[in-house]
Amino acid sequence: MSADDQQFLDLLSSIPNQIRRYSGEVADYVDKTVDKVADEIRDTLSSAEWVPEYVRPKPTARPPPAEIIPMTTYESIQNWISRHKILCGVVVVTAGYITYRTIRYTKQLRKPRRARRARNGGRLEVVVIAGSPTLPLTKALSLDLERRGFIVYIVCSTIEDEVTVQSLSRSDIRPLGIDITDPPNAGHAIERFAAYLQTPHAAVPRAKPTYLVLKAVILIPSLNYQTSPIATIPPSSFADLFNTHLLHPILTIQSFLPLLTSRITPQGETTGTPRVLVFTPSIISSINPPFHAPEATVCSALSAFTEVLTAELSPLAIPVTHMQLGTFDFVGFTPVRAGPAGANASTLPTTGLHPLLPPSPVETLQWPESARNAYGRNFMSQSSSAISAGRIRGLRGSSLRELHNTVFDVIDGSNQSDVVRVGLGAGLYGFVGRWAPRSLVAWMMGIRKVDELSAWEGGARPDSASGSSGSEKSAGSEIGEGSEFIAVAKDHDGHNVWKS
Repeated sequence: MSADDQQFLDLLSSIPNQIRRYSGEVADYVDKTVDKVADEIRDTLSSAEWVPEYVRPKPTARPPPAEIIPMTTYESIQNWISRHKILCGVVVVTAGYITYRTIRYTKQLRKPRRARRARNGGRLEVVVIAGSPTLPLTKALSLDLERRGFIVYIVCSTIEDEVTVQSLSRSDIRPLGIDITDPPNAGHAIERFAAYLQTPHAAVPRAKPTYLVLKAVILIPSLNYQTSPIATIPPSSFADLFNTHLLHPILTIQSFLPLLTSRITPQGETTGTPRVLVFTPSIISSINPPFHAPEATVCSALSAFTEVLTAELSPLAIPVTHMQLGTFDFVGFTPVRAGPAGANASTLPTTGLHPLLPPSPVETLQWPESARNAYGRNFMSQSSSAISAGRIRGLRGSSLRELHNTVFDVIDGSNQSDVVRVGLGAGLYGFVGRWAPRSLVAWMMGIRKVDELSAWEGGARPDSASGSSGSEKSAGSEIGEGSEFIAVAKDHDGHNVWKS
């Protein structure tokens, strides 16, 4: 018998089994259907009134309906959570984060922050603040550090600065005369200060003399910037800006580097090397908005300089912390002056460290007509927007207590981060600058497309026809051809739109 015949016989033998299975399924279905129809007919006839009583069938016995038990509150909540797992997860994570931040903030507020003292109660730790004594931050920070037990020295380059420091009337807030613009004299001043630290001092007469310990050098650069289009800023203004706001802080740190690297800590002290704190406003440099080229350029350069300084001093175990500042409330440290609509300067919003006055349309009148047509409308729009120049409309700046606690934690070593953001808007603007599209940020600040521009007006300035060539020749004769320096001429009347 072949294989094909065997396969055919197997198929024939399986047919009765298939027929038996299918016929059984059909019979079961018919039985269930007939029973169901019979039950429905019986129920219908049992309730029909026209059927005589003796003929009327009894209704089909049905099981009693299940009793509905109401859910308890716990079961209802459990059922709702099981149906909204994602929402409940988000709520739990948010509540946990808020609880963690609240506990941490409360713990930080209750933390005792006092400078270390000698056994006889005298002050031991010294902090140097390299910043203008007229800045509100310099005043507030020096007073707070002195209150916590530090001896504070404020770098002064002029007699007026020393008088300002002495006007604070605090015996432990002292001027430190250093003329940064004269490197030799600055070096001698640093040497005298180092010798002073290496000399034992007695807090009171007949007390055991102790050595002072340098804890930190705090750099606070000048933070007053003008807002104006790049096209209307004279070259000399950029040169002055870089000298006062960028070169001066760099030279200050450079002057203190020999003192920081000399390790003049007295023998037996375990307080560690002094720390370097560099303060910069972070709001404008985070988003780089239009018409803020001076502040954005200088702050970005200082941030890069701080990163390089950190990399150089890290092998020497000298910590460097970049303090990126937001907006603070300087009520009590800002001079009272009348603002627009009778506003008080101490209650106005602040950007960085100084009160921010809303710009006036009169500022744009000093620009050339072409600059007004090109930038005027957008300049006024972004200046009055809710997020311009570091302002958050309707909100006051952060409390100075937050800044003071953060600075102490950095000096004390509790906070060892290389970059610390503190102040209202510092973290928010940093996030926006990293992730938000620049077109969206510009649109939120009121920047719109300019459709009409003024016609080009060529030709040299009237006062440059004769004097310009002579000045260029004299500059070229002094510096020489191929020099890497750029001669910056003085501004003429009417062309310097950035007036101090």
